[in-house]
Amino acid sequence: MITLPDKVYRILLVDDHEHARLGMREIVGGDPMFSVVAEAADGHEAIRMARELCPDIILMDINMPGLDGLETTKLIKESAPECKIVMVTVSDDVTNLFEAIKRGAQGYLLKNLQPSSWLEYLRAVALDEAPMSKELANRILREFAVSQPAPQQNPLSQREKEVLQLVAKGHSNKHISEMLYISEHTVKNHLKSILYKLQLENRVQLTRYAYEKGWIKG
Repeated sequence: MITLPDKVYRILLVDDHEHARLGMREIVGGDPMFSVVAEAADGHEAIRMARELCPDIILMDINMPGLDGLETTKLIKESAPECKIVMVTVSDDVTNLFEAIKRGAQGYLLKNLQPSSWLEYLRAVALDEAPMSKELANRILREFAVSQPAPQQNPLSQREKEVLQLVAKGHSNKHISEMLYISEHTVKNHLKSILYKLQLENRVQLTRYAYEKGWIKG
């Protein structure tokens, strides 16, 4: 069970279909942890609103006419890197999702998931606890498997290295705590320390960075 913090997370909805935005608003509005501050019907509008409103989380439709969700995500992250972007899609095609992650997205939600699953995932994203899917973890591994770089100096402690290895395999904080026989709170502290030391924002960036540095072996 994730403990709800006092902070209310401000959300921007981006989808070219009004009914889709209404559905997202109804789901997100069911949790006092979130507040929808604006809606955008296209990529250009989303970029403007992201700059003006600085939302905590953006729910971004991946398929939009004109400026699609992938390019919109890239442009928003360039000007507002602190925004967490979650792609919303009808397909779990890992190719598109991996491309979204590469452009700065924190994760993705399938439109056909139950509202409870949406809220559980968004809480995890807000609290920096959302694990990568196993598919994405494997995709990152395959990207670097052909030319594994020589390991570079690693500033992490031994325990932090162990946590990093498990994060890169797509494990949640709960699973990591069980495998290392430490509390979830301790896992969170280790992960926070790792991200701070490496000046990174989330698990996906951390995994790619670790592979690029040669710290993780397939």
